[in-house]
Amino acid sequence: MIDENEDQPFASSAANAAANPLGRLLRLDERRDSLVATISEWVGRGIVEGRLRPGDDLNSVELARRFETSRTPVREALMLLEKEGLVEIPARRRPRVARTTLASIREVYAVRAALHALLFEQLAEDIDDTKLEELRNLVEAMGSAAAEDDLDRYFWRNVAFHERASELAGNPTLQRILDSLGMRVLQLRHRSMSAPHRMRQSIDDHRRLIRALEERDPALAGALMRSIVMGGLAALERDWPEAPDASPTTTNGTRPRG
Repeated sequence: MIDENEDQPFASSAANAAANPLGRLLRLDERRDSLVATISEWVGRGIVEGRLRPGDDLNSVELARRFETSRTPVREALMLLEKEGLVEIPARRRPRVARTTLASIREVYAVRAALHALLFEQLAEDIDDTKLEELRNLVEAMGSAAAEDDLDRYFWRNVAFHERASELAGNPTLQRILDSLGMRVLQLRHRSMSAPHRMRQSIDDHRRLIRALEERDPALAGALMRSIVMGGLAALERDWPEAPDASPTTTNGTRPRG
């Protein structure tokens, strides 16, 4: 849930959106309205990090008050998130965080596993020492977050590692297909990472992945990456469905009455 006292939105704007995955996936660098970009990233980050959960209300009046604006940019921001599958906007009802099914999650993860395995096979085939050192440093940054048990910091460093690996693999078509899976994947990845012991398993797996890249072993790198993705799916399956008492909240983090 989102802290009622959290007055500062996620620090970003259309001007620097390309520097972060939320901004890039929402193509906020193409938008002239920086307020819409700020609202969409703030709500999107809340959904990805689990403070806004499936079924939670997204009250446009509360959001307009928080950002000291009219409801028009709020509606535009929520429509952007609707296109990414993070928000549902039913007719004549309040927008809410979208729900999903385990069957659809399994489909997405099967595709992700195959695509990421291919990406790391290609990366291992021709990675040079400079690229390898860059990825090694990103994994060690993940390790420092894991050592401090800082889930959100670990998660975003994990995202940064895979974003950079995708760029270094030099296959724009493959990266576009991965991007097409959208922000919903970030939400699912964060949720799986929050499972008990998952962060420790993840950092161990990524260090093994680095060793496979050091050995320039495409088959091993691909197999490890497939295992990492499917391990995330297994964590989601253990946590599905929501606990019976996980009732929706409002944008301010309070439980609805009635």
